[in-house]
Amino acid sequence: MANNKRGPEPGSQNAKHGGQAVREKYGPEFYSKIGKKGGETVKEKRGPQFYAEIGKKGGESTKRQQGSQFYSRIGKKGGERGRTTPTDKE
Repeated sequence: MANNKRGPEPGSQNAKHGGQAVREKYGPEFYSKIGKKGGETVKEKRGPQFYAEIGKKGGESTKRQQGSQFYSRIGKKGGERGRTTPTDKE
């Protein structure tokens, strides 16, 4: 598959150096900002239903790869994390 974009081949060492240079120049907030901008653009073009569809596909794929018990395990971990231990206030 030919890469018709300018710049180094994605995944190459030169591409990695380019990404590091951008991070040093603009900082990590830059990536957050452009990611949010891209997400908003996709939402405008495809609508919020698009995210529901890709979320469902991702969940189905995870279930195939990890098994249904995976969700039980991570659900329990999430529940444990949210719990607080009671303390005596006497």
